[in-house]
Amino acid sequence: MANISDIIEQYIKARLGRSNSGAIVFRRSELAEKFSCVPSQINYVLSTRFSSNRGYIVETRRGGGGFIRIIRIPLEESEDLLDLVYEKIGDQIGMNEAIGLIRHLFEEDIITRREAHLMETVIEVAAPDHGHPEARRNRAVLLKSMLMVLLRHKK
Repeated sequence: MANISDIIEQYIKARLGRSNSGAIVFRRSELAEKFSCVPSQINYVLSTRFSSNRGYIVETRRGGGGFIRIIRIPLEESEDLLDLVYEKIGDQIGMNEAIGLIRHLFEEDIITRREAHLMETVIEVAAPDHGHPEARRNRAVLLKSMLMVLLRHKK
């Protein structure tokens, strides 16, 4: 059975999928009420499942007239992916960010499910998250290398 965070994430993604503009706006309190959870649960889902590494922009305004706007950023060109490789990954990357980036690439149909699974496995086995800076650097090198090979062969 899915946990509440997974259910909220699926709901938001479904709404984004139905949106013609690639953006949705809602109130945190209304969403929390819909799922019978506290607003901080909504904050958790937004910060962990809808980050820029995963291809989203989240805008929030608190207070009585507050709202949350989520915008999906589609990746369309190889140049966008190259920019992503060099800007988002940089010289080092955390495990959660790496996995989130891989999943974003899969959701955008840039890589296949098989490629995503292979990349996640390589990252998890070859550069496990022990909190050492060297692991973050190794993870970045591995991820960049895998993405460059995929880009080269997709043309």
